[in-house]
Amino acid sequence: MVTAVFSQSKAYIPVSKELYDTIIKKDSILFAAANSGNINKLKTFFTEDLEFFHDVGGLADYKETVDNFSRVAKNYSYTRRVLVPGSVEVYPIKDYGAVQTGIHQFCRLENGSLTNCGTFKFVHVWKKTPDGWKISRVVSYGH
Repeated sequence: MVTAVFSQSKAYIPVSKELYDTIIKKDSILFAAANSGNINKLKTFFTEDLEFFHDVGGLADYKETVDNFSRVAKNYSYTRRVLVPGSVEVYPIKDYGAVQTGIHQFCRLENGSLTNCGTFKFVHVWKKTPDGWKISRVVSYGH
């Protein structure tokens, strides 16, 4: 029996600070749109062949994903997504774009404070398109 042991002793240093900053900025704009319920802006951040893998909800395509965000905006407008500081890593994908991994929380906004936060892991595959950076694949897990 072979046992693999992984140690994360090295601190993450972006391969490209410019790429890291670009993806962090795009992530911020995307979730500002989600947090404010601006679905028209939010949906521009996904490719039309989007695949969104959720460990509990299964696989969703572009339309289902937009519909899910719309439902949350309508019925759970108090929900806010917050990145866990220091959790995001970004790596280039040759001739395609980038992969972003991290941890985020979805919280309830009550009286100006975030409460009842759930903490989850995610992977976003970003594609550099003629129309800008768009997410083509999402893996959301740890629910």
